[in-house]
Amino acid sequence: MNMTSSARNAWIFPTAPAPGARLRLFCFPHAGGGASMYQSWKRLLPADIDVCPVQLPGRENRMREPAMKSFASLAEALASALSAYLDTPFAFFGHSMGSMVSFELTRFLRRQGMPLPQHLFVSAYRAPQLAIARPWLHTMSEADLVQTLLALEGTSREVLENDELRQFLLPLIRSDFTACETYTYTSEEPLACPIDVFGGQQDRRAPHAVLAAWQEQTSSQFQLHMLPGGHFYLQERPAPLLDILARQLQYQSH
Repeated sequence: MNMTSSARNAWIFPTAPAPGARLRLFCFPHAGGGASMYQSWKRLLPADIDVCPVQLPGRENRMREPAMKSFASLAEALASALSAYLDTPFAFFGHSMGSMVSFELTRFLRRQGMPLPQHLFVSAYRAPQLAIARPWLHTMSEADLVQTLLALEGTSREVLENDELRQFLLPLIRSDFTACETYTYTSEEPLACPIDVFGGQQDRRAPHAVLAAWQEQTSSQFQLHMLPGGHFYLQERPAPLLDILARQLQYQSH
């Protein structure tokens, strides 16, 4: 089902159009994060790749909307909102929580008989069939949650130490972590598209072993790339990741 242009556009963060692009790359953010984290990719990836940062409810220009608390409801909403964009070959990239969003969206599209991504890129998140480690972040006290976020280095200290910004951000992060930590995996056939997995060599939340287990989710090619940095390696040093994406996507034009 196609939505109106204004409704559809709410899900795609405003970026310059890419006329003549041969492939769309939909990019999904981490817990508490917004689509703007991918804005620079438009100029850093080849011009024939249309980078489409996906804006989830509850953040940035959609901050007044309630955040969703389950991947199932989010996948259904995304499938409807993005349907008009799936007329061109496309791929998904998700970082951390965005990995699960892109994975569950792909499986929902398959169940609905809709177009499927030609490639799935997931980053810094355990394979979906693995149980999540305790302690859960969404039930932490405010002080413990702030310390955990500081250790992950994905949220600036200035934001977390600002009372007003912190009181806005923490409910969103708790909502996102609720979706992650209450997720129940349902076994389905492996995906037919290739899966590339990325991780930070110093990321203790998503070490090599839990990333390698993504191989069970594809019947096609699988590659695991461990890159320098921690959980937010893609912000610390984006070049190695973007080089691999550009190389892999050049083969996905048809």
